[in-house]
Amino acid sequence: MTPLRLGPSDNLAPVLALLRDSFATMDGRIDPPSSLTRMGVAELAAEATRAELWILPPDSAPAACMLLAPRDDHLYLGKLAVAAARRGEGLARQMVGQAETRALAHGLREIRLQTRVELVENHATFTRLGFVEVGRTAHPGFDRPTSVTFARRL
Repeated sequence: MTPLRLGPSDNLAPVLALLRDSFATMDGRIDPPSSLTRMGVAELAAEATRAELWILPPDSAPAACMLLAPRDDHLYLGKLAVAAARRGEGLARQMVGQAETRALAHGLREIRLQTRVELVENHATFTRLGFVEVGRTAHPGFDRPTSVTFARRL
């Protein structure tokens, strides 16, 4: 399966459904709540104009998705999601491979992502995918770290 890039004019409702389903496990576990709770199709379309939106496979019910945004010194990988029924098939690894390809195409030698402090299972997954923790940050109004930043050098 080859990832497919979507744009703001594509049907993004299935991608939003995948994101909502995948991120639903965070409800009640993270503080502050995910920005995804405020995202609709219009907001996802706006994101797809500012970042590259990729899905896998390219059909009406994507099994995985992610957003990629080139920054000055790295490629930011956001909103990585894999459908619950497809977990364990290596799809996250395939999407990270696509992120690596895109980073190199942009002349960037590092991929970064963030996950919430509470989501230790995500920390383990990203470590298995070759990422290392490089920092922690706090959302506005919090006096403790709320997010962990991971990086993978290429």
